[in-house]
Amino acid sequence: MYKPYGYLSQFVYNQGQRKNKKLLGEFHHFPKGTMAVGRLDEKSEGLLLLTTDGKFSHFITNAGIEKEYHVMVDGLIANKDIEVLKQGIDITVNGMPYKTKPCKVSILKDTSHIFKRHVRHERHGPTSWISIILTEGKFRQVRKMTAKIGFPTLRLVRVRVGIYELDSMQPGEVKAIYY
Repeated sequence: MYKPYGYLSQFVYNQGQRKNKKLLGEFHHFPKGTMAVGRLDEKSEGLLLLTTDGKFSHFITNAGIEKEYHVMVDGLIANKDIEVLKQGIDITVNGMPYKTKPCKVSILKDTSHIFKRHVRHERHGPTSWISIILTEGKFRQVRKMTAKIGFPTLRLVRVRVGIYELDSMQPGEVKAIYY
């Protein structure tokens, strides 16, 4: 599924406050027991694998499968910043210090494949797009990594999980896959 911006990666909202959250069930009638494989936060978008198979979910989230994100950051990122990201960044996870694993990072020159969505007016300064490929997935990891080096994330789109790619899917679109 292409999880759109502003939606939670879940089907039932169990929190007591702010009950007006947008949930994935609005897009399709999913089978009972459908779960998201990993998560994308409410402000993130892109490829979200859904399954009713707990073994598949466990494999994808625990086997070091690559996840690729295309990320718009605030400012003009330079090659020296890319090199810092590649080495791993000190962030916090659950209030504890954590060094991210080394990852693949590059500057994106072509963003024509990314669904157009207004983020902010250009008068607020330049932006850059980068590709980050991780084999782990800590809570808000990409956002914490880019912010730590002075380039806050403005938009985050997951474009790949292992062999599964977003391709030309549009927000809210659901496509069956077989494994």
